[in-house]
Amino acid sequence: MSLPATAPGGSARPALAAGIGCYILWGFMPALFIAMGRAGATPWEIVAERIVWSAPLAAILVVIARQVPEVRAIFARPKVLGWLALSTLLIFVNWAVFVWAVDDGHNLEASLGYYINPLLNMAVGAALFRERIDRIGATAIVLAVAGVVLQTVALGHPPLISLAVAGAFCGYGVIRKRVDASAQAGLLVECLLLFPLGLAYAIWLHLHGGGVFGRSIPSSLLLATAGPMTVFPLALFAWAARRLPFSTVGFLQFIGPTMGFATGLETGEPLTPLTALSFGFIWIGALVFVFGAWRAGRRLRVAQVAAGQSPA
Repeated sequence: MSLPATAPGGSARPALAAGIGCYILWGFMPALFIAMGRAGATPWEIVAERIVWSAPLAAILVVIARQVPEVRAIFARPKVLGWLALSTLLIFVNWAVFVWAVDDGHNLEASLGYYINPLLNMAVGAALFRERIDRIGATAIVLAVAGVVLQTVALGHPPLISLAVAGAFCGYGVIRKRVDASAQAGLLVECLLLFPLGLAYAIWLHLHGGGVFGRSIPSSLLLATAGPMTVFPLALFAWAARRLPFSTVGFLQFIGPTMGFATGLETGEPLTPLTALSFGFIWIGALVFVFGAWRAGRRLRVAQVAAGQSPA
């Protein structure tokens, strides 16, 4: 079990606050996508509008941070650009699968993916970043695996939506943690790589009379919110992921799916006893993880006090 690493400047608190903020914003996303779907937007239009409206906002963040030279430098470095192209593909897969799942009434299964993701992050953190998994962390992973197995039995097939959502976002987090690009600059490059695809689809849809955007001011504004609700959480996530241990980033991710799970229940998605049991195992695993993080944090603070340091 790992604690937040000390961020530049001597404290992990800003990075921790950014991580919490991004997952709260993500927790509202299912409700937003459901509202867009009820307004008539298809999952592909929602994804396209996310792309179109994210690019200018990401550019504004880069200008404010005075990182335009860094963006130019990224396009001049094929290796960095290649890694960001891969992270772009992974976040696109994550967006597409998640939006479709929520719009098609599979919000509970999609939220399960984000419950799986933190435990997947733990395993990847141990394998790639040499982050130690103690007995408590291993117990949390075992409980989560049991929950996935039960979900497989409940569905009658592997939870493909959950696994796709978790796998794509875990891979995205790995790349953004290691790639040599700042949060804002890397995000703008990803948005720019996706922008032609999103704009082309949005224009094609509008020309064929199938788009919701432009029909009315309320529906257009609703779809336009996909931009800030995409850029701001991603910017916070990318910034926090470079300053926190990978397992800690995974722990914070329990915030989002809990809000998404509640949204699924509120919209009438069925919760069978076996599905509830599978979530129960994963929730217990999350609680075990929380206890382990609290205990590790307490030990670190005691050690800092004993060494005459101020706790972060």
